[in-house]
Amino acid sequence: MAYLYETHLHTTGVSKCAVSLGAEYIASYIDKGYSGMIVTDHFFNANCALSRKLPWTEWVNRFCRGYEEAKEEGDRQGFDVFFGWEETFDSCDDYLIYGLDKAWLLEHPEVRGWTRGEQYSAVRQAGGCVVQAHPFRQRFYIPRIVLSTGCVDGVEAANGGHEDVSFDALAYRYAKKLGKPVTAGTDIHDANAIYYGEIFGVYSDKKLNDISDYVKMILNNDIAGIKVNNEMFDCHKESEIPERLKFHGTEGVRIPVEIRDEEDRVTGKHWKDFI
Repeated sequence: MAYLYETHLHTTGVSKCAVSLGAEYIASYIDKGYSGMIVTDHFFNANCALSRKLPWTEWVNRFCRGYEEAKEEGDRQGFDVFFGWEETFDSCDDYLIYGLDKAWLLEHPEVRGWTRGEQYSAVRQAGGCVVQAHPFRQRFYIPRIVLSTGCVDGVEAANGGHEDVSFDALAYRYAKKLGKPVTAGTDIHDANAIYYGEIFGVYSDKKLNDISDYVKMILNNDIAGIKVNNEMFDCHKESEIPERLKFHGTEGVRIPVEIRDEEDRVTGKHWKDFI
């Protein structure tokens, strides 16, 4: 039996771009056969709806409400809800943080000013992991692509928010070049999209008891498969790569690219070396 999890989800009131409460997702995901979901609201330097002027304790308490409300409903319906977040650097690159909790955030107000390298080091030291979200996404508000080669444990290679499938194809090749596991997430902001849009996710051979189990899956490259639209693919078998992850050429990269190492230093801009 395979267990299916949504890994990239936003709630209104915390993520500025979301329109649904966390609790509003639960029944629909159950109907679609999911075992659980991870709430990954936009964090402090991302598209967050919360004022940065709030005292840190109040800010963290408000930030966690999207997850907490979802978990309360999940518990009522027998559906697992786990906690994470999505941080952004320089309005360019986004990272999904898994494995840490509210208590950890309350003790680390310095997280607000970390570099990519500092974030990665601290998250790993605390037992979490970092997955780069949609690394090749190109939109009007993104000035450049940043490939943080030394500060990630996995790569989101299939993102439900992409109209241009070349973004996913490039991310998949990038992950394979780094030797990192690939994940899939809907990047969902509206619960109605569960029925009218594309919903993605990650499969596990075992039920996840808590978010640390998902972290272990990433760090051990032990993901059973990924869900892209209505199909399951074994991400360890090249023969099962979904069409949207197959190479679509490089002509789609239209903005500058930076390559960064484990210390967050820019080491180059020749991004074709990474596909």
